[in-house]
Amino acid sequence: MYEVIVVGGGHAGCEASLATARIGHKTLLITGNIKNIADMPCNPSIGGSAKGIVVREIDALGGEMGRNADKSLLQIKMLNSAKGPAVRALRAQADKITYPKEMLKTLENTDNLEIKEALVEDLIIEDSKVKGVTLENGEKIFSNIVILTTGTYLKADILVGDTRRREGPHGEKPSNHLSDKLKEYGFNIIRLKTGTPQRIEKSSIDFSKTKLELGDDRYWTFSFDNEVHYKIEEQVPCHLIYTQPETHKIIQENLNKSSMYGGLSDIKGVGPRYCPSIEDKIVRFKDKERHQLFLEPESLYYDDIYIQGFSTSMPKDIQEKMVHSLPGLENAIINKYAYAIEYDAIDAKQLKQSLETKIIENLFTAGQINGTSGYEEAACQGLIAGINASLKLEGKEPLILKRNEAYIGVLIDDLVTKGIIDPYRLLTSRAEYRLLLRHDNADMRLRKYGYDVGLISEEKYKKFLNKKASVIMLTDYLNTHKITPTKEINEYLKTLNISELKDSITLYNLLKRSEVKIDDLDRFIDGKYESDVKEQVEINIKYEGYIKKEIEEANKMVDLDNKKIPDDIDYDKIHNLASEAKQKLKQIRPTSIGQALRISGVNPTDISLIMVYIKKEYFYESK
Repeated sequence: MYEVIVVGGGHAGCEASLATARIGHKTLLITGNIKNIADMPCNPSIGGSAKGIVVREIDALGGEMGRNADKSLLQIKMLNSAKGPAVRALRAQADKITYPKEMLKTLENTDNLEIKEALVEDLIIEDSKVKGVTLENGEKIFSNIVILTTGTYLKADILVGDTRRREGPHGEKPSNHLSDKLKEYGFNIIRLKTGTPQRIEKSSIDFSKTKLELGDDRYWTFSFDNEVHYKIEEQVPCHLIYTQPETHKIIQENLNKSSMYGGLSDIKGVGPRYCPSIEDKIVRFKDKERHQLFLEPESLYYDDIYIQGFSTSMPKDIQEKMVHSLPGLENAIINKYAYAIEYDAIDAKQLKQSLETKIIENLFTAGQINGTSGYEEAACQGLIAGINASLKLEGKEPLILKRNEAYIGVLIDDLVTKGIIDPYRLLTSRAEYRLLLRHDNADMRLRKYGYDVGLISEEKYKKFLNKKASVIMLTDYLNTHKITPTKEINEYLKTLNISELKDSITLYNLLKRSEVKIDDLDRFIDGKYESDVKEQVEINIKYEGYIKKEIEEANKMVDLDNKKIPDDIDYDKIHNLASEAKQKLKQIRPTSIGQALRISGVNPTDISLIMVYIKKEYFYESK
């Protein structure tokens, strides 16, 4: 008997099982193929716009993805470094051999965690509570909680041209029965689709026709442990190319052969809006003369190059023509052809914000089964599901991250409140308070939560508290120390292209000037501070007005989220409530006024009616 069973060994499953085991609960991770644990079947990268901040949040909470990415990166960049701090995020090329190898090593060396290779066919349900799982061979394994992290393996079909094969990304046997069982238990099952591009033999590419894309010339880490595992000069380069008129012509002439545009007539899955296939791009953006593609290395252990941005479900012979139309790839050898994959998922509106299902108690779901795309979105859900499974076992309240606290909170709230029609991808534009949800302050926002649930050690928490104290100390110092317009000081400022001083000024106010950097003030500051401390202080000071405004707006939202809606509220009894609002409210069962307001189809008038009804029926009666 286990306390927790995690089904699926992808990025969500790894984080979920590590979380429950590290917190101290006996956990079994069941995966169809142990060789595919933490597999990266598509993009060879971790991070990216918004996603890189999620990886930092995972690390701040005590998850593993950031540490593992640091161990296996081939190249790393800070995206949008020339833009404001709200949109900066790390993206790393990760080694597809090293990443899963290191994650498996971590799993195998974790106390309270066992790994079993098997396929789960059904759940054991008693009185609407999950009691364990039934394997394909009929074996029953019992547990208090089950977390489903099945990825794209529920009734997975590989699509190429006019062919459909019932198999997983590497030809493995998919889960053919579990989604049917979930449907029997009352879950709405939806069909989604994603895809992946070709892998090219490196030696067959003429890189002289490409643009070199190097990693950054400073050290970065996803993890706040700041342990560097690479050398700047040894980073592996990427290369940039663009589609050509001939590429577009080949695609347009053969569009009916693509699985998605006529090759198969029975496709029900909806593809990712923000990561479309190349044929989708050609059709949807006819006015665009070219599309950029990145040639990305997959591993130091083999020579496959991934064509980022070129996913397709065209037949293999058409793929050959498409690839050979690209600059530098005229004689390219395709080691692995592109394909689309169609799979089952559940309607995430049937989940609580804790990621426990509303239909079956003690059953949690995380990752692509909830309708998301991407390794990072999966990992953060797995971590939250693992944390909340542990908290439930301990009789404690779940950890619900607010939209102003984490991108993870934005993602989960979007899923359970709004649902999805295509695979969900995190974007900075999805966060209303993105200046509060920055790369640099993920630990300030979330490390205490990680410590409180038992995933951050005393040593790491003490290190965090010291950093927090340093931020306060440096801020206070800048606010209380002035410099005067002496000749020496003005000459120094002139060498930095900083306007000379007319009057005395605090270092705090001097730093507010757009041309002044915090490193320029080193000679005026007593003591030395770490670069991450200085970075955070500089951002807090320079963007002080904007940050205060976002905090004020966020507090209004938090106030609405703190106005709870009773579990037993009967929306049919609220007079004049719009029919669409009533339908959505009955389906989603929001727990707060704030969540109700975020449901599409529920307007402010409906909210006012709900609040009046709650006040009358609950608060008046209680008096």
